[in-house]
Amino acid sequence: MDELRRAGRLAADVTADHLGGVRDRPVWQPVTEADRSWLMRQDLPAAGRPLTDLVHDIRTRVLPYPMGNGHPRFFGWVNSAPSAAGVLVAPIAAALNPSCAGGDHAGVLLEHTVLRWLAELVGFPHRPGGGLLTSGASMATVVALAAARQRAVGRDGADVREEGLYGLPPMVLYVSAEGHSCLRKAAELLGLGSRHVRVVPVDGGFRMDVDALRALVTRDARAGLRPFCVAASAGTVNTGAVDALDEIADVAAAHGLWFHVDGAYGALGALASGAASAGYAGMARADSLVLDPHKWLGVPVGCGCVLWRDPALARATFSLIPAYLRDDHEDGLGWFSEYGPEQTRPFRALRTWATMSHLGRDGIIRLVGTTVRLAHTLAAMIDAAPDFELLAPVSTSIVAFRYHPVDRDDRLDDLNRRIPAIVQHRGSAFLTGTRLAGAEALRACLLNPATTEDDLVLLLDEIRGAATTATAEIHP
Repeated sequence: MDELRRAGRLAADVTADHLGGVRDRPVWQPVTEADRSWLMRQDLPAAGRPLTDLVHDIRTRVLPYPMGNGHPRFFGWVNSAPSAAGVLVAPIAAALNPSCAGGDHAGVLLEHTVLRWLAELVGFPHRPGGGLLTSGASMATVVALAAARQRAVGRDGADVREEGLYGLPPMVLYVSAEGHSCLRKAAELLGLGSRHVRVVPVDGGFRMDVDALRALVTRDARAGLRPFCVAASAGTVNTGAVDALDEIADVAAAHGLWFHVDGAYGALGALASGAASAGYAGMARADSLVLDPHKWLGVPVGCGCVLWRDPALARATFSLIPAYLRDDHEDGLGWFSEYGPEQTRPFRALRTWATMSHLGRDGIIRLVGTTVRLAHTLAAMIDAAPDFELLAPVSTSIVAFRYHPVDRDDRLDDLNRRIPAIVQHRGSAFLTGTRLAGAEALRACLLNPATTEDDLVLLLDEIRGAATTATAEIHP
């Protein structure tokens, strides 16, 4: 234990130094060839190495090459900086190392509290057993759509767990053209087939077109197919758009569809004040809601969540209790492993509980409000600049735009496609790109409460500098 104590103190100092110096380092930098070789090609040592040596390797070979998401000028994808509380308790969770499949221990009991807190935060009706922590939204989506499939097949008088989908009419899932790719992956994994994933067009605000949804459902039903689920977005990853959840819930109710809401990134936007939260009406009507504590909340990566209106449906989808896992003392809710595919489940609740407790409800609201306001500030800067163009309304904390100098309209796609990689290599900011309405776009996702307006000014200047380099590449 003395070796662990010495190495643990060293690891704590290394961690604190890393987090404390993030702003002073490049957001991202390429890995040197020597360190790349060490990271990818090292041999397993024949003899065990001292713990302090391992910490030294991490400090010199791993920490210098972050993804960048801890930096306040990281605006890429949807990746937050880690919460200090989540970092603090990670070793303690590892020290306990429980399987949170079930049983009567702290890991399981704390997960029930965390699920209730998450549901209460976003105004989702919570019943005991009505949720599950997962590795992330992708797995949470598989779990949610499996329950939707179970209900639909059961209503048709069959048992999908016993018989599979053989001989049944093709089941149809409806997703927005801006919906996340995890929805299609889930459909493929569940045997539905991507052919039966209907992509619903979006309106001018990049929200699902409800009239088009209604028409597609009616057409498929008349063709003898089995519409079973519509998946709406509470904050898309391209623009942060929030679908018309209440109207979509009406369509789902009228046609007997499972109503799923993908709020992996954006569900917490319901906490923003004023107009920013108005679009979330209807989220509480969902049959299932997915959200990621490791996104806006900053819980260290590896914690997603699915919430259900009726937990009995999820349990009926997954419950399988061999004799060696029987628990004669369970409380009637069963084990968490009965509500999803994982039997061995890590202690995800501890870092989520610590993060939420450290922030408190008021702190979470401030976090959401601050980042949403920063997104609107960036949008205003873009609107005021002659060489930028805003491409979508700002609904949450994502801003979609492009560089568009006043003196040119040619090869804008080529120009904007090149800009993100150049910005990343310059090291002062991190930006990613996407396609929006058929055009190359830049997008900035703001999740870090340490980001300032000065960081936004620097981001636009970095894009301008990158555009100069990109223009020279295009027109040598």
